[in-house]
Amino acid sequence: MKSFSGEAVRFLIAGAANTAATYIIYLLALQIVPYRIAYTIAYALGIVLAYALNTRFVFRTPWRWKTLLAYPMVYLLQYGLGVACLSLLVERQWVSPELAPLLVVAITLPVTFVASRLLIKGKSA
Repeated sequence: MKSFSGEAVRFLIAGAANTAATYIIYLLALQIVPYRIAYTIAYALGIVLAYALNTRFVFRTPWRWKTLLAYPMVYLLQYGLGVACLSLLVERQWVSPELAPLLVVAITLPVTFVASRLLIKGKSA
């Protein structure tokens, strides 16, 4: 249980760093493309950063080709949930396009942690 809680804390730290980086990318992209495309660009770059942070810092495992190639599936699930939430929040005008991705992160975070842990750590999770 101690390992799980340590991983959860490191996941939150790594997630905060990844969120900050991808949010900056999103805001920059938003200056030249519509919000859905800006979200997609930032999201794709965030997957690469997330894998790097999650393997080495969060779960303390080596990079493996198998998990590297499968890792985008975790984020495909999160992306589907995220873009649906983003669209709902923006289209219903509940939240601005600039702030909506931050709320989407909070909504999708638990799903991402569990899926990442299972994929990266495998049977030892």
